[in-house]
Amino acid sequence: MKEQNVVLFTDKEEEFLNLLIEIGIRKTVAQLLVFLANTPEATSRDLERGTDLRQPEVSTAIKYLDDHGWITSREIPSDKKGRPKKTYSLAVPIKEIITAIEKNKKDEANHQLALVKKMRDYF
Repeated sequence: MKEQNVVLFTDKEEEFLNLLIEIGIRKTVAQLLVFLANTPEATSRDLERGTDLRQPEVSTAIKYLDDHGWITSREIPSDKKGRPKKTYSLAVPIKEIITAIEKNKKDEANHQLALVKKMRDYF
């Protein structure tokens, strides 16, 4: 039988995850952010196991993180035949990602307030 380690989020990581979700970050993206913030490098399979997500969910979340420039990937040649493995890591420190999220949320809030002000001008 093959031995396998199971990684679980700590209470602090769970709280961070819940805060990300509460401010509007998709759960799958938030899970990958929390996992990668505490892991220097991980394969897709590591991400699946560490976050309890399915492969399509991991791929979608990786695409989101890549579109924002928050993740980098590196190919590792396979020892056997087949595709090389890809490993992922955060491209920028988690604090910079939080700053980017904060700026985005401030911009969204200011836009919403401007719309409310515009509505008030109608009456």
